[in-house]
Amino acid sequence: MSEDNKTDQEVADEWASALEEQGTDTNEDEDPWAAALEEQADSEQANPAPITQLDDDAKPRSHAELDLDMVLDIPVTISMEIGRTKINIRNLLQLSQGSVVELDRLAGEPMDVLVNDTLIAHGEVVVVNDKFGIRLTDVISAEERIKKLR
Repeated sequence: MSEDNKTDQEVADEWASALEEQGTDTNEDEDPWAAALEEQADSEQANPAPITQLDDDAKPRSHAELDLDMVLDIPVTISMEIGRTKINIRNLLQLSQGSVVELDRLAGEPMDVLVNDTLIAHGEVVVVNDKFGIRLTDVISAEERIKKLR
């Protein structure tokens, strides 16, 4: 009989007989997954994880008690920002040597000092021994910086 002419009942019977044959073979051998799960359950029961009680009696330490040595070597990125502007690509491609780009700050206005893109101070440009530097004129307090993060 061809595959196309078989009835649903005949196909179901063939599947049932194939599953029976397969079932008898698998019943003879032990199921490896069941054995692994049983072994895992036995090992979990034999060695329970220790439970420690956490106490909520920790007292806040004073600034003198804080050990900051572990954070002193963490590298951060510091940048000074004179100003910003938005420019479209057409005008950007037309820039050449000697071009002037207008920024959003006025001349003489303080620069922003950023650490990891967080404003920490304002300052002004100074020249010392032919090198540029920043003189900090206003340092943002820690409380203000935390407020800005939220």
